Order: sequence, then C-alpha cells, then structure tokens
Amino acid sequence: MKKILITGINSYVGTSFEKWMQQYPDYCVDTIDMIDGKWRNKSFAGHYAIFHVAGLAHADVTSVSEEVKRKYYAINCDMAIETAKKAKEDGVQQFIFMSSMSVYGESAPVGKQRVITRDTPTSPANFYGDSKVQAEKGLLKLNDDNFKVVILRPPMVYGKGSKGNFPILEKFARTLPIFPDIKNERSMIFINNLCEFVHLAIEREVSGIFYPQNERYVTTSHMVEKIAAEHHKRIWVTPLFNWVIYLFSRMHGQYGKMCNKAFGSLVYDKELSEGPIKIEEYQTVSFETSIRLTRTDE
Repeated sequence: MKKILITGINSYVGTSFEKWMQQYPDYCVDTIDMIDGKWRNKSFAGHYAIFHVAGLAHADVTSVSEEVKRKYYAINCDMAIETAKKAKEDGVQQFIFMSSMSVYGESAPVGKQRVITRDTPTSPANFYGDSKVQAEKGLLKLNDDNFKVVILRPPMVYGKGSKGNFPILEKFARTLPIFPDIKNERSMIFINNLCEFVHLAIEREVSGIFYPQNERYVTTSHMVEKIAAEHHKRIWVTPLFNWVIYLFSRMHGQYGKMCNKAFGSLVYDKELSEGPIKIEEYQTVSFETSIRLTRTDE
C-alpha cells in the first residue's frame, strides 16, 4: 500500500484529491497542517509521496505591500523547498508540487492567440507567478533517481466549490440576458480530471514538469452558455457588442487586464499532453458533464 501525505488542510485541490483517492483501496492518504510550523517536528517517513498544495492562492496583486509580497515568497517558495528537503531526508520518494499556468504570465489580448509550447520560457507577470517559478527552480535541484520531483502547471481549475474565475462566469450566466460572442480559447481542467492525473503520476512514479488540462479548449461564451443551460436559463450570446470588449481590452490598468483575462486566449499546446500520462487517460468526465457537476445549487 502506498501512503500519500497532503500538505495543507482545507485546500480545495487537496481536499478534492483526498476524496478522489477513496476509490483506490491500495492507497492511504493523510493530511498535515502547515500553518503553525509543527510539521517540522513530525516525520514524513513511511509515505511514498507528498502532494504539496499548501500555499497562498492567486489574489488581487495590483496593489499590495512589500510585506505581503515577502509572505508570498516565504510560503509559496521557501516553505515548499524546505518541505521537500525534509521529505527527501525522511525517505519520501516523490514530491508533487502544485504550481500554476501563471508562471507564463498573462493571456493574449482579445483577438490574439497565445499558445504555450515546450519551448515557451516562464515569464510571470507578478510576484505570485514568480514565487511559483522560484519554488520550481529550488525543487528541481532536489530531483534524482531516489527522489522524484513532479511540477504541475495546471490552467484554471474548476469544479463544485472552486474559487477564482469559474464562480464569476456562473454568476454572469445566471444573471445576464446577453453575453459577448468572443471566439477565444482557454485551457482549463475539471477538478476530477486533475485528481486522476495526480493519481496516475503517483501510480507510475513519474518525475518532471507536467501540464494537465481538459481534452478540449474552452471558449468563454460557450462555457457561459452551457452554464446557463444547466440552470435552465436562456442567455443570448451575440457578437453585436464585441466592439465594447475589444475597446475595454485595449485600456490600460485593471479594466484592460480583467477583460483580457476573461476573453483573451491562453492554451497549452496539445503536444504538452503527450508523454508518460496521456491526456485521454485522465479525462474522467466530458466538458458538458463537468459543467453539470459544478452547479452550485445542487
């Protein structure tokens, strides 16, 4: 039986993964709180893998103090590396780090395409993304034949109870009568698909940098339309007001960033989904089913 330790209590991804692994009786999953520092005095021995999800999530990074920035680096970077070093000393064989697509910076402006390939360099747009990049660099130095380091760079993760952009899109779908028909593309991943990817990464004892995503790219307007349909609501998706979105996307400041984040394009090349864990192997549900499972009123 393989024992897995999740670092971080009440993390959305960590909690979802713990529930997901209940269907696999050959695994035992434990969790540990990282807030009070007592984890430093506890042994990780006996665990095959550590799934490190503890960290500060991506929040409003437009106007924060230097103290807040230092906290992001201390938790997202320094603590991750310290945890991995302890894991290696205690005989853990695999360390899985929850990074982010944000290491590549912002999406393309509305009307443009941005495709991340294996040759695309990291270029974080803010201190959150950079804290992840610096953590990755430190962790990869620890990788060897006896200690396999796995870096996950997922795009937007969505699912029932998720935070971030999906609840905003759901609110739009349930309240707006019309929505712009912008032909963008986004890589996303449903939480169950991500959990199955992590399971396969542990099962196959892999190492390296991985880019788990749904099999299909998503268009924002199509996703809003599907969400509305799940709530038995009609929403008129039309290009009539696209000019407004294009206008806002070219504005400097927060409004332009928000517009490009919602309607810009940012995808992982499907070539990145080839390798020891192929994309079709962890697609547990279709896109349509994932939208139904994510409804917040059920």
